[in-house]
Amino acid sequence: MVKRMIVKIDEDKCTGCGQCVSPCAEGAIQIIDGKAKVVSEDLCDGMGFCIGVCPEGAISIEERQTVEFNAEKAEAQPKSTDVSIKCFSCGAGEDERYLLPIRHKMESLWVCTRCLPQLIHG
Repeated sequence: MVKRMIVKIDEDKCTGCGQCVSPCAEGAIQIIDGKAKVVSEDLCDGMGFCIGVCPEGAISIEERQTVEFNAEKAEAQPKSTDVSIKCFSCGAGEDERYLLPIRHKMESLWVCTRCLPQLIHG
C-alpha cells in the first residue's frame, strides 16, 4: 500500500450521466448499477480529468492509502469513445481531434486543440 492521490466519487451526488467515463484514459471509471464507480484503484492515476466534466460535482481527489498505480494494466484497458463529446467551439469530436476538458464561463466544456489557442489569446 502507498499513499497517493485517487479519485473519490460521491454516490449520493452522482446521477450516472457517464460524462466522467470517457475522460478517464485509464478506464478506472465505469457506470455500474446507474452510478459512476472506480472499478479498480490501481487503474486510477489521480490526475482528475473526470472532475471538470462532472455536472453534479460528485467527483473529488483525495490523498489516501491505496494500491500502487499500475500503468501497464491501465494501458491495456479498452479505450471508450463518447460520440456526445464535442468541441464547444467548432463541434469536432474526439475521433477528429484531441479534446481537453475546460472550465469556461462557469461551465464544464470540451475544447479541441485547434480552438484552444483562440480561446486563450482571443
